[in-house]
Amino acid sequence: MSEIRGLCEEYIGKDLYQIIISNPNKGSEISKVKIRPVMLKETLYFQATEYRRAQVFHENYNKQQLTDKIESYLQDNFKQMELTCTAMQSTILISKKGKVTIKKKQLQTEKKVDLSHNKAKKYILQEGIVVPFLVDLGVQTKEGKIVRSNYDKFRQINRYLEFIADIMPILPNNRCINIIDFGCGKSYLTFALYYYMKILCKRDIRVIGLDLKEKVIEDCNALAVRYGYENLKFITGDVSTYTGEGNVDMVVTLHACDTATDYAIEKAIKWGAKVIFTVPCCQHEVNMQISNEQLQPLLKYGLIKERISALITDAIRANLLEEQGYQVQVMEFIAMEHTPKNILIRAVKEKEGKGKDTKINELTEFLHVRNTLQELI
Repeated sequence: MSEIRGLCEEYIGKDLYQIIISNPNKGSEISKVKIRPVMLKETLYFQATEYRRAQVFHENYNKQQLTDKIESYLQDNFKQMELTCTAMQSTILISKKGKVTIKKKQLQTEKKVDLSHNKAKKYILQEGIVVPFLVDLGVQTKEGKIVRSNYDKFRQINRYLEFIADIMPILPNNRCINIIDFGCGKSYLTFALYYYMKILCKRDIRVIGLDLKEKVIEDCNALAVRYGYENLKFITGDVSTYTGEGNVDMVVTLHACDTATDYAIEKAIKWGAKVIFTVPCCQHEVNMQISNEQLQPLLKYGLIKERISALITDAIRANLLEEQGYQVQVMEFIAMEHTPKNILIRAVKEKEGKGKDTKINELTEFLHVRNTLQELI
């Protein structure tokens, strides 16, 4: 590894454009690493971005730390590294027997290095490209400019699509993808999902939006017809009694109220949905039940009790999904206009049948609560 260490010591600096470490060894949890220079408080660091399945992790290192980290990556996890500077590119290949091969070439066009910590955000839906539903929503003008007073909504829609983009490789690409959006409401995120997956990514999809409000459903269907979204349909119905589908790849429920989220998750599990997105709302059930003498100093305050109960509810749901064989992430989402709730539970099916025992039943017994999802599954 001395050749690699020497290369790093020579070229890692302000002229570094990027490093890409790839070709992981079998069994490696990390699929790829990207490294770029950043300037933090007038000090040069190097930001390493690790890609682990649907998750991304960032860490900043100084030059010595990065050199050590790169050596560790190439000893334990990877067989290839591409180091690009402003005017030169090196490719490092490591054979099965550990032989290191380094190839260098001069670049015909000099790379420009961006040392800013926060790069200008490049959104999936971009200003200047007219999107019909964004115009009707008042987010865009007819010329494609973003209406500044609705810029938060523009950011929220794009953030949602970033979550969708992360799981796209997991969904089938040899047949139609079936998606249900429970409690879709006015459905601007449903339209965003359809536009991104069908129009931009050219995937074969079928989307059903379900909500209790008949007028809202009528309006959404009219918009889908006007936009020419043939495989986007909206129907009136209750999540708890809906039985219309049997082959669903992805279930979305954004701010379905209280136990409606539990019914949506239960149906997704029953259908064997590969992906579940849920942003729970109005978690009253645990708040009405929770009782524990040790926690009484917290629970005697109504506001604190309400917030703790909401977090407990979401933790119960996340753990129950893990027990059903899902890989679960609990992430921050951008809150919608009508609610400050901003926890997103994203679950991706990994195993058939049961997953690990999370001991969640022991916790609920300790708190004297019983969640609807526990009863349903």
